[in-house]
Amino acid sequence: MGLIQAQRGTRDILPGEIAYWQQVEATARSILARAAFEEIRTPLFEQTDLFERGIGEATDVVGKEMYTFQDKGERSLTLRPEGTAGVVRAFIEHGLHAQGGVQRLWYMGAMFRYERPGTGRQRQFHQLGVELLGSGDVRADAEVIAIAVDILQAVGLTDLQLELNSLGTRADRSQYRSLLVDYLTPYKADLDPDSQDRLTRNPLRILDSKDAKTQVILQEAPLLGQSLSATSQERFAKVQQLLTDLGIAYTLNPKLVRGLDYYSHTAFEFQSVQFGTVGGGGRYDGLVTELGGPETLAIGWAIGLERLIGLLQQLKPIQPTTTDFYLVSRGEAAELQALKLAQTLRQAGFKAELDLSGSAFGKQFKRADRSGAIACFILGDAEAANQTVQLKWLASGNQEEIKQANLLNCFNEFQQKIDRDREEQA
Repeated sequence: MGLIQAQRGTRDILPGEIAYWQQVEATARSILARAAFEEIRTPLFEQTDLFERGIGEATDVVGKEMYTFQDKGERSLTLRPEGTAGVVRAFIEHGLHAQGGVQRLWYMGAMFRYERPGTGRQRQFHQLGVELLGSGDVRADAEVIAIAVDILQAVGLTDLQLELNSLGTRADRSQYRSLLVDYLTPYKADLDPDSQDRLTRNPLRILDSKDAKTQVILQEAPLLGQSLSATSQERFAKVQQLLTDLGIAYTLNPKLVRGLDYYSHTAFEFQSVQFGTVGGGGRYDGLVTELGGPETLAIGWAIGLERLIGLLQQLKPIQPTTTDFYLVSRGEAAELQALKLAQTLRQAGFKAELDLSGSAFGKQFKRADRSGAIACFILGDAEAANQTVQLKWLASGNQEEIKQANLLNCFNEFQQKIDRDREEQA
């Protein structure tokens, strides 16, 4: 039989890369906790109707990209293609709205879309997202954007471009939809095939077309901003002023519409030259009602972690996790003592790696040097018999013998030496 490999559009995240993921996850958790956001974890698959109603049947996600299947009970289920619909379903199902006030929720996990894999784009991918439910205040729009900026900057990205637009109300978009269809209909034969299909199903998505010829046609098309009511324009102006007051730079993009039907008013994206859209979001004031809940104003965003980490890998190397102590042992009694010592060190807060090879001391010493450890504990037959241990500081080569019974009293001294050695290495 042939070698079984990961499926196309999926990938393994190996130990050499995981430090980037851990840094992003730890940074996000810290910043979100300080902003009073609480984590929520929803199932990987949901009833298909949730996404058809929530995202919109006319969207590419629902029409082309969902992993949908029948289970043994002949129920139609779908692997989640995005996080917001599941969070809103949980918000309604568990009565979180009944708690009153604002619900600040965040999630992180795998999503699934059947699309052509490429740089920063997988069929199983990961998103970090926030949902702020229960407020229509313009400050909520500025707050969630500011939190995203904080996270992106904290992990090391400072040159991403924030693009901003307003999609107005449903009435605003309905008026604009008519204007756009009237403008594009004479050009229908010249549009790319996807845009021809969208002309009747979801014409606003044509604005996001990557086809060069379609973009030329769109140069003279009416803009959504021209259809915004005075109230929608005033609201958008306040959002822009708040971002300016917070020192957050942005660029207005009148063609930014996002890919999901539930968005209204503020819409935004973070763009990179190499990967395109790294993350984005917007306000979705009608989604909770659409899914059977009470009227709830809400806004959120999601960041694609594969794309974010792809940028981080190019910008800065992350040092692998360093080991404090490497334990070398040979002989039955010595190996048992080394195992016990490793556990004692770990329970005291040190990072300890135990050599399990049973090979000659010379080979174990070479692995100790390659491990990046600060120091090496050595136990052989003599040490086992005498209840001692040899401690070798690898940078200096200094070596000392310590009674095993006295090791606990030396831990503070060990920590100070480890800290000094790490400072010198840095």
